[in-house]
Amino acid sequence: MNLNQIVNMVIKAVTRRLVNWGVNKGMDLATRRGTGGTGDPAAQGKATPAQQRQANAAREAARRARQAARITRRLR
Repeated sequence: MNLNQIVNMVIKAVTRRLVNWGVNKGMDLATRRGTGGTGDPAAQGKATPAQQRQANAAREAARRARQAARITRRLR
């Protein structure tokens, strides 16, 4: 294994982690949105209790999906 292969391997690992981090942050941001799609910027931050429950459920589902993905990677 030469130096070029080692450097490429390290760069790919770092890039993969950064991309995964960015995707997770983006998904969290998307699930925390209030009343999106109304076009009214003032209404964006105010969510009804039902929307808050739905957002919490989506965050929990995303967390469980990430956890399940980690477990399946360990089993492979």
